[in-house]
This record gives sequence, C-alpha cells and structure tokens, in this order.
Amino acid sequence: MPSVTLWRPVGAYELRLIVRASFRAFPPRLPEQPIFYPVCNEAYAIDIARAWNLDDASSGFAGFVTRFDVALEVVARYQRQIVGGGRHEELWIPAAELAAFCEAFVAPIAVTHGWLGARFPELAEWQEPVGELVGERLTRAVELIASGELLGGPRTLRAGG
Repeated sequence: MPSVTLWRPVGAYELRLIVRASFRAFPPRLPEQPIFYPVCNEAYAIDIARAWNLDDASSGFAGFVTRFDVALEVVARYQRQIVGGGRHEELWIPAAELAAFCEAFVAPIAVTHGWLGARFPELAEWQEPVGELVGERLTRAVELIASGELLGGPRTLRAGG
C-alpha cells in the first residue's frame, strides 16, 4: 500500500496519550483545537518541538517529534498548507476526521527526537541534564512519561485521560 511519511511535534502530555494508544493514534483534539496538523517534513517538526514546546507549560516543557506513515489515498484528501516559509508545510485534518485519519496509519507512530526544557518539572528527580534526548535517554524518557514516573504521574494527567 503506498503511503506518505508525516511528522508531528508533541509535548509530554500528548506523548503519554499516544503511548497509551499503543502508538496507533493521536488523542482527540480539545474543543479549542479544531484541526489536527501533522507537518510534511522532519526539519519543521524539529523546529516546533525544540523552539516552542520547551517553553510551553501545556507541552510539559518538553518537545518530541513523532513520525508516522499514512495511506496515500487518505493523505491525498487533504490540501497541503504553507504557514510560513516554504518548508513550513502542514496538512490540516478537521478534528472530527482525526480518528478515521489515524485508522489509515500503516505502522505504529515512532518517536524520533526529544528535548527537555529548563522548566521540565521532574528534572531534579530524574537527575538528567536539560537538552536533547538521544538513544537510550530518549527511550527511557518515553517510558517514564508513559508510566507517569515523570510529569507527576496522576497529579498532572489522570489514568485514562
């Protein structure tokens, strides 16, 4: 099946929900989020995760880049949007269509990059330096965020939600 690779910058809270969905779906949009916008190139996703998410409380002061492949026939339904410079290219998926869009994934979502910002809430407990997470550090951070051992566990995001 022909597919297209897309990327999505996410914060720690959204990442936790992706893990809980077995890396098969992105969480539903909040009422104030009418669209889901995957980006069309990795460099743009990295820019967002590194430049915006690290200073954003709603991202948990952490940024991650996810990669996923979607059936070409589904991607072709959506027009690409340029939202800045030429490489700032996104697809705009209406929130009501997100579940169907996720059903067109041809493989699980992968986490390719991660960063912790200076205000990441659990740095003291984790005793890891701020900055880019690579290799085993990235894998371990994803595991800890998913389990609730980082970000305060149920204090910041209740199980199942």
